[in-house]
Amino acid sequence: MRVLVTGATGFTGGWLARHLANAGDTVRALVRHVSQDRVGRLLDAGAEVAIGDLGDARSLEVACHQIEVVYHIAAMYRMAGQGAAAYRDVNVEGTRRLLEAAQTAGVRRIVHCSTGGVHGHVERPPATEDAPLAPGDIYQETKLEGERVARAWGEAGRLEVVVARPIGIYGPGDTRFLKLFRGIARRRLPMLGNGGVFYHLTYVADLVEGFRLCGTVPAAVGRTYLLAGPRYTTLRELVALIASELGVDPPRLALPVWPVWLAGALCELVCVPLRIEPPLYRRRVEFYTKSRAFDASRARRELGFNPNVDLEDGIHRTTVWYREQGML
Repeated sequence: MRVLVTGATGFTGGWLARHLANAGDTVRALVRHVSQDRVGRLLDAGAEVAIGDLGDARSLEVACHQIEVVYHIAAMYRMAGQGAAAYRDVNVEGTRRLLEAAQTAGVRRIVHCSTGGVHGHVERPPATEDAPLAPGDIYQETKLEGERVARAWGEAGRLEVVVARPIGIYGPGDTRFLKLFRGIARRRLPMLGNGGVFYHLTYVADLVEGFRLCGTVPAAVGRTYLLAGPRYTTLRELVALIASELGVDPPRLALPVWPVWLAGALCELVCVPLRIEPPLYRRRVEFYTKSRAFDASRARRELGFNPNVDLEDGIHRTTVWYREQGML
């Protein structure tokens, strides 16, 4: 098929564009700047590059020309100093502009990438797609708004729409989890609380195959899918697995949660108005307090989604890549 991938210079979007090209699709990658280093990898994989932006409706119409399926991965992630309006313009209105462009161009299906974070803290693990929705910050709130816009578009019969909620994406090329690996490697990771909350990771190669299935399986139309790895663990177990791969002892010191949470709130209060990245923020503390455990059986049953990179192997591959890049 002829497909468009938004966010193609990002970690997940880049993996997806290359995966689809390797699967035989004709891939067009939406990028904001040709000069970015990652564009070269897209071109090497055989992708075509289209210059555009979610804020530029005309560029989206051009990018969608003669496309059958759009994989909408681009989003504004957490950035210091960005107000709610900036998130809403990209994650909600940008999605709306893309849907309009796709309909105008005659696109058949759009796979909208949301986030498992829309479920917030999972009080009754594992969560299914029908679990309560409790977004915890402006990023998650606007991602939920964006998926609702996309779903409404599909329900109106304008496009085939599939919503995917990926969970804890990691693997070679990712730097979001680098702080965790580096903190453990350097024996500087503070443990807050008892580490008994659940955490769920999904290896990026498994995830992008899940996206491909969302774009190709006929029965996926109108459905929402959690795309999650084979298993979840407690945070304490996850840290121990990473420590074992790194050849170090897991952290032994555990600090109380709430004094650190209050310190994070104070850092945000001072730094965010100045557009400075806070040295500590509440979300980092919530990493230790919110359970994230998911049931991907709907995707397995309806899509044939079969994540096969187990946690130990994925952690090993990620560690190898970090070391090759000189990051650890």
